[in-house]
Amino acid sequence: MTTATASLPLQMPAPFLDGLRLILGEAGLLADPDELLVYECDGFTIAKNAPDVVVFPTTTEQVAAIVKLCNQYQIPFVPRGAGTSLAGGCLPVGGGVMITLTRMRKIVEVNLRDRYAIVEPGVVNVHLTNHLKGTGYHYAPDPSSQGACTIGGNFATNSGGPHTLKYGVTVNHVLGAEMVMPDGAIVEIGGPVEDSPGYDLTGLFVGHEGTFGICTKVIVRLTRDPAAYRTMLGVFNSVQDATQTISNIIGAGIVPAALELMDQGIIEALEAAFHFGFPLDAAAVLLIEVDGLEVAVDEEARKIIDICRETGAREVRSANTAKERLLLWKCRKQAFGAIGRLSPSYCTQDGVVPRTKLPEILDFITAVGERHGLRIVNVFHAGDGNIHPILLFDERNAEQVKRVLIASDEILNKCIDLGGSVTGEHGIGVEKINFMSKLFAPHDLAVMAKVRAAFNTGQLCSPQKMLPTAGACGMEHIERKAPGRHAAM
Repeated sequence: MTTATASLPLQMPAPFLDGLRLILGEAGLLADPDELLVYECDGFTIAKNAPDVVVFPTTTEQVAAIVKLCNQYQIPFVPRGAGTSLAGGCLPVGGGVMITLTRMRKIVEVNLRDRYAIVEPGVVNVHLTNHLKGTGYHYAPDPSSQGACTIGGNFATNSGGPHTLKYGVTVNHVLGAEMVMPDGAIVEIGGPVEDSPGYDLTGLFVGHEGTFGICTKVIVRLTRDPAAYRTMLGVFNSVQDATQTISNIIGAGIVPAALELMDQGIIEALEAAFHFGFPLDAAAVLLIEVDGLEVAVDEEARKIIDICRETGAREVRSANTAKERLLLWKCRKQAFGAIGRLSPSYCTQDGVVPRTKLPEILDFITAVGERHGLRIVNVFHAGDGNIHPILLFDERNAEQVKRVLIASDEILNKCIDLGGSVTGEHGIGVEKINFMSKLFAPHDLAVMAKVRAAFNTGQLCSPQKMLPTAGACGMEHIERKAPGRHAAM
C-alpha cells in the first residue's frame, strides 16, 4: 500500500450549485469545507478525501434530478449511507458530489402475508428489526454494526453478520430494488416475488458497491421467527481447540444459526466493558446458537455441548434466560467498540478461508504479529471462515502504521494462498483493489469492467472503486493516512 496525495478540489460551477439548491433547498446541501471533513472517509480511515459538496435527498425523484445534473456538468458522484463501511466504498476518490441517503428512512410497506417489506435505503438495520418485533417475522441479516448501518449500505456491500452461517448474507434476503441509474433513469429490478423471469439482475446488483447506480428502495424478504433458541458459550484453553471444535460441529452435520469466536484479547476488552463474567484466563470462547422447533433445539444443543467437551472445552455455559442471551449478543456485537480499551487505534481486516484452514490462518496471524511487533486480537464469524484480525497500534507512530499496513497485506495474501478471499463482507472499495488481480485473471477483470460499463457508461458514478484502473489501484487521488478506530460489520 503506497502513499498518495490528496486531490485538488473540483471547481463547482455556480449554476451547478444553484441547480442543487433548486432541487433540495439550502438545507439539503453542505459545501462548507469544515462541514465536509465529516464525510472525508468511512470506517476505512487510511484513505481520506473530502467531497466538494454533500447533498441530502429525501425522494427518489430528487436523487434522479441530482444525478442528471451531475451528468450535465460531468461531475462525479458517489452514494453514501451511514459511513460504517470498512473498505472506502463511499470514498469520493476524485472529489465531486456525495449523495447521502440517511434522510430517506421510511419503512414504506410491510406485507406479512407475502413475507416482504419495502424500505428506503437510509433505514437503519436495527430499526427494521424493532419495527417487526411482535409480528412473528424478522429481517435475518444482522451485521454487527446493525445499530448504525443502513439497509441501503447492506445492499451495496452484500453485508454479512453473525447469523449468516444458517440464514445467508444480504443477497439471500433481497427480492428487488428501485435504482437510480448513473444517467438518472429510474428502474426497478426484481420484485416482491420469489423469482422473476430473465436474468437475475437483483443478484448482480447486490454487492455492486455503488458502481451500478444508487439504490432508492429495497424489497427485502421476511423470515419467520424461530420457535426456540439455545445459546451457549464454550470456553477453551487454546485457540486451536476452539477452531477444531468449529470444524467438528459442522462435520457432525449441525448447522448452527451462529458460530462466533473471540480470542483472549477480545475477552479482556469485553469483560472490562460489560462485566459479563468472561474468564480472563481463557484463550478463546465460542458463542454458539441453534434455533428452530422446540423439539429439535435441545437435541442439537446437547450434541454441540458434547462436541465442545470432547474437543477440549473446559466448560460450556448456557444462556438460561432471554436476558442472558441478549447480553451475550450485546457483547459480541459491541466487541469492536470495546477494543478502544486496548489501544488508541486499530485496523480491522476481513478475510475468508475454508473452515478447515482456520487453525492455520490463526497460527499465521500470530506469527505475523510477532514478526512485526504488533498485538493482534481476533473476532470472527467462525462458521463460514470469515476472519476479522484486529491490529492494535498508535496512529501517531508512523513506523507502527507502516508495520500495520505490511502485516495486513501479509494476512490477506495468506488467505488467498489457503484458497480463500480478501473480503467476506466488507467489500473491495478502494482498500483492496490491488488484490483483485491476485484473485482474478485479466480476462475475468475485463468482463467485470464491461459489466460495470454497461450500467455506468460515463464512469461518473463511484469512479475508481472495486476494479483496477489502467493497471493502477485507483488510490492516486486520495490521501493515505494512519487508520483510526474502524467501525465493525
